[in-house]
Amino acid sequence: MGQEYFINSQTLEDKIRQTLPSQGGAGAGFDLSASTQIIPVIDVTETAEGSTLRQDLQSSFSHGSVTEFSVANTTTTLINNTGYYRVFGNVAINAVASGSGRSVSFDISDGATSKQLILIQTFVQAGAQPNVPFDFVVFLSAGDSLTCTSNNSNAVSAGCTRQLADINGELTNPI
Repeated sequence: MGQEYFINSQTLEDKIRQTLPSQGGAGAGFDLSASTQIIPVIDVTETAEGSTLRQDLQSSFSHGSVTEFSVANTTTTLINNTGYYRVFGNVAINAVASGSGRSVSFDISDGATSKQLILIQTFVQAGAQPNVPFDFVVFLSAGDSLTCTSNNSNAVSAGCTRQLADINGELTNPI
C-alpha cells in the first residue's frame, strides 16, 4: 500500500484553480497530494482508439477521396464497392415544349432487382431549367451497385461520391 503526501503550495493551488476549474479548482478546500501508489489511467477517447480525427473531419472532401460523375442520356454505375457512401451534386433539366418527361433517377441494385431511390423529372414549359440539388448517403453490401440514369441529353446529373465508411462502419479518412 502506498503512502500519501500532502503538498502545501499556494502557487501550485492557484495554478490548478486557474488552469483546471473542473478539477475542483473553482471550489475551496481541495488540497494537493501525491502518492507512492500507482493508479492506472485508462483513456477512452477517440484518440486512444486510434482515430486522430473527429468524425466530422473524417467525412471532409479531398482531391483523393471524391469521385466525380456526369450523366446525360445514359445509365452509369456510380458505385459498386461495399460500404457507406455520400452522393451529392445537382440535376439540371432543360425543358422544351415537346420534350416533357425528362428525368434523372438514382437506383440501387442487388444484381437481380433494382429499386429507385430518387427520381427527378420535369413537366415544365419550354426554356425552363430547373436545377435540383441532391445529397444522400447509401449503404452497399456485397453485390450491390448504385446507378444514375438520365433519359435525355438535356437531363444532366453532375456530382461526386465520397466513401464515408467501410462495410463494417469504420470511418474512412480523406486522402
